[in-house]
Amino acid sequence: MTSSADAHRSGFACFVGRPNAGKSTLTNRLVGSKVAITSSKPQTTRHAIRGIVHRPDAQLIIVDTPGLHRPRTLLGRRLNDLVYETWSEVDVVGLCVPADQKVGPGDRFIATQLAKVARRTPVLGIVTKTDLVSKEQVAQQLLDLQQVMDFADLVPVSAVDSFQVDVLTNLLVEQLPEGPQLYPDGELTDEPETTLIAELIREAALEGVRDELPHSLAVTIEEMLPREGRDDLIDVHAVLYVERSSQKAIVIGRRGERLREVGSQARRHIQALLGSKIYLDLHVKIAKDWQRDPKQLRKLGF
Repeated sequence: MTSSADAHRSGFACFVGRPNAGKSTLTNRLVGSKVAITSSKPQTTRHAIRGIVHRPDAQLIIVDTPGLHRPRTLLGRRLNDLVYETWSEVDVVGLCVPADQKVGPGDRFIATQLAKVARRTPVLGIVTKTDLVSKEQVAQQLLDLQQVMDFADLVPVSAVDSFQVDVLTNLLVEQLPEGPQLYPDGELTDEPETTLIAELIREAALEGVRDELPHSLAVTIEEMLPREGRDDLIDVHAVLYVERSSQKAIVIGRRGERLREVGSQARRHIQALLGSKIYLDLHVKIAKDWQRDPKQLRKLGF
């Protein structure tokens, strides 16, 4: 069946790569809004948050998966299962490799896993963060990446200065089947608002804290409702869970300073998301070793 050039296309794409390969930043740039949390800490993405790119000729839904890694905990194994499940359900996969790091064993490990789906699903090789290196280094990285597997296409991009982001979007759209819009105009993500809000709080809490925290931090929204008698204010009650009392002290900070900072940063982003004033109430609780406990994982939404 030959495809007509002006037919509308719609479908799903996902970016994969080592933790911190720039997948979430790229998702946000393509969608044009902050739907996936970004942080310089690896392993910040935990949910397959979808961002939706609307074009007159296409609708591209981007699924942002956690970074694939060799798991050490039950949470780690569940996150990896989520990645494999996503790969098998999308129309095109983009393997992201940052321009400023050599192609390494981690990338090759992911490529060997991807090779299993590549027979059915086209895989694009994407060199991210090109703004950090010279043109020569970008060219070398493309050559090195080419050796890793047989890609449907290779493209260098920078989400920071939008270099070739349109080119990447076109390449992804070309791989989608013809079809109608899957989501209404103007919708940017199909995640429930509470999931996005919990992620924004977690992102704020991860900023500038020590490396042992990322995996140990989970956020739940206990309650979210309009303030009685006011239509311009929403009360949001959230709990940040950590695994040990030493981590609780880090999150709260001296005399609660750190937690207040987290609150004001998260509140700004949540207000932008909801388009409304919010009152944010944050509590920190300890859920001992929750990453290894199936019951607690379920309770925290994994």
